[in-house]
Amino acid sequence: MIKRLLNFNSSRYRLWQENAAFAATIPQGALVLDAGAGEAPYRSLFQHTRYESADFHKVNKPYAPSTYVCDLKSIPVEDNRFDVIVFNQVMEHLPEPVLVLNELYRVLKPGGKMIYTGPLFYEEHEQPYDFYRYTQFALRYLFTTTGFVIERIDWLEGYFGTVGYQLNGMARYLPYRPRAIGAGIAGYGLAPILLLLKIVFATLSIAFHALETRIKFTARGYPKNYVAIVRKPVPVEQPE
Repeated sequence: MIKRLLNFNSSRYRLWQENAAFAATIPQGALVLDAGAGEAPYRSLFQHTRYESADFHKVNKPYAPSTYVCDLKSIPVEDNRFDVIVFNQVMEHLPEPVLVLNELYRVLKPGGKMIYTGPLFYEEHEQPYDFYRYTQFALRYLFTTTGFVIERIDWLEGYFGTVGYQLNGMARYLPYRPRAIGAGIAGYGLAPILLLLKIVFATLSIAFHALETRIKFTARGYPKNYVAIVRKPVPVEQPE
């Protein structure tokens, strides 16, 4: 029970909310690409669509079976194939994000939409494929320069979720054994203090993650992740 509480992540709650809301706007039978799908955690939200996925299967982690095992810079499909693209927690892992965004633009139909989520503040993960973190201004620049029209950019979770994440990290990573702390005799004095702090931080982390699921506070602070909805514009026909 305690382990389950410590592992609760309000960002996953917000990710599910955002993807569920996005999926609800997609017509029955639309063709969806889950780009960088990994374990495909949101596939069940798109059961009313024709779902395809793409990933490169190079990180040492579980993957769901992919329709296309490929680099996202080169997806083996025709232009304008997909009605919708799902692009969750992927772009930080791409060494050349512009090339991938150009490819996603190519395979998306005119008028088609894409949901993006990705971290602003998160520890290194899936090494060595972890390259960037994106501010809202970087996202605006990348999406607009690759041709997308931005409908919305927003905090994924509020600041309570960010605080919960920080507290969880301190609870996990602060040393509490004298040898790990070092500093000789001082380490023995610090050890019980740090152990107590780890317990306090873990408790506060649970509280802030729970608070995030009830209140999305965005007046101050910063998000852990951003969410964006973008679309590929429909070409304007020129009069004869």
